[in-house]
Amino acid sequence: MPETKYKKTEDFNEWYNEIVELADLCDKRYPIKGMNVWRPHGWKLMNHIDKLIRYEMEKTNHQEVNFPLLIPESLFKKEEEHIEGFGSEVYWITHAGINELEERWLLRPTSETAMYPIFSLWIRSHADLPLKTYQIVNTFRYETKQTRAFIRVREIHFFEAHTCHTDFEDAERQIEEDKGIAERLFKKLCLPYIFSKRPEWDKFAGAHYTISIDVLMPSGRTLQLGSIHQYRDNFSKPYEISYETEDGKHTFCHQTTYGMSERILGALIGIHGDNKGLIMPPEVAPLQVVIIPIIFKGKEKKVIDACDKLCKKLIDNNIRAEVDKREITPGNKYYDWELKGVPIRIEIGPRDIEKKQIMLVRRDTGDKKPVLQDSSVQTIKDEFIKISDNLYTKAKKLLDENIHRVNTIDEAKDKKGIIELPWCNNEKCALEIENVLDGNTLGEPITDNMKNKKYTCPLCGKTAVTWMRYAKTY
Repeated sequence: MPETKYKKTEDFNEWYNEIVELADLCDKRYPIKGMNVWRPHGWKLMNHIDKLIRYEMEKTNHQEVNFPLLIPESLFKKEEEHIEGFGSEVYWITHAGINELEERWLLRPTSETAMYPIFSLWIRSHADLPLKTYQIVNTFRYETKQTRAFIRVREIHFFEAHTCHTDFEDAERQIEEDKGIAERLFKKLCLPYIFSKRPEWDKFAGAHYTISIDVLMPSGRTLQLGSIHQYRDNFSKPYEISYETEDGKHTFCHQTTYGMSERILGALIGIHGDNKGLIMPPEVAPLQVVIIPIIFKGKEKKVIDACDKLCKKLIDNNIRAEVDKREITPGNKYYDWELKGVPIRIEIGPRDIEKKQIMLVRRDTGDKKPVLQDSSVQTIKDEFIKISDNLYTKAKKLLDENIHRVNTIDEAKDKKGIIELPWCNNEKCALEIENVLDGNTLGEPITDNMKNKKYTCPLCGKTAVTWMRYAKTY
């Protein structure tokens, strides 16, 4: 079968750009750089990811909302750290028609400043808490670096959950719930990840602390898919989100957010794909099974009828299936569907009908085997599980083999991927190591401290208090 012009292991970035276009995920020719057009296959794929997110939100009693795109400048400026963090990235609206606006508006870069003035109206007493909301919307950030489809864009398909709580402890329980949501979601997507507590100088603007969710791409660079933020009452004070306690006192809420973007799709492409195209986890594949009729002269109807019958049977069992009846060669059909990452291909010819079987081909391994028609549905469902397990295992191996815990900078220089070095908690040391390694600080592991063992900072020689992760990032 034909392969891509660029090879994944030789030039990952060019391979990625080629796959995005060949697989019809998006069209990058829109005249504003970084604002791409979602093509049907890519949009279906993103919608299946959104469906998994919505399932997790409903399961944990979050309510979906949809807030306006435009935010008045006065609301945006209420939280000083927030405006400092996002001020250089926003798009401003200054005119309505030919009339200059009395107050500038901006396109939301994220929705805290749009939502929180309304939260202050919704919340009155402890009975209104916890408030757990989410929305899936477009956000806009003026990205000045080189754009890359689904990874670095200016119009972002964005999920954001916003919650309000009675106190810090209840907000902390929400953080734990968010981590559980991430674990379930990314397992279904076959994406192993790491949680890191971002350093103070690189946390979300206005947050008390930030936990990032990062995956490792085959290029050796990490990609941040999302983040979880503990705000304490940093936003509730300027936006006056308070409640009356049972004893009649008024106190400010504690808040959290949890955000993820279309970078999830970028990770699926980069981590699972190969030189033939995409390999999509069955959970989110727009088409899970494609059925290819193997036509012989004089037996066309018999073969097509068998394909249609199987297709209906699969659809009735909640499997997304389609018969490819295009008048092109089977080889060209194989190429098209392998490029789009369909997990399973079924071939049916006259001999298969005589033997009461189908021929099943897995996209991830290329393995081909006959399957009896009577057991086809269960076998296909079993193969979905095997495909998911295989994709996760391969991705986990990539991650595990490229996390390197070392003690010196010289050791770190020889490593590719994620480097963990002892850290003294001094910002200057971490930033200097960033420069030496030509990477970025990801943050501290959230579950792994020094366990009473003594390490020293490789830069200043002082006693280390934790590990700091470094990596080249997208």
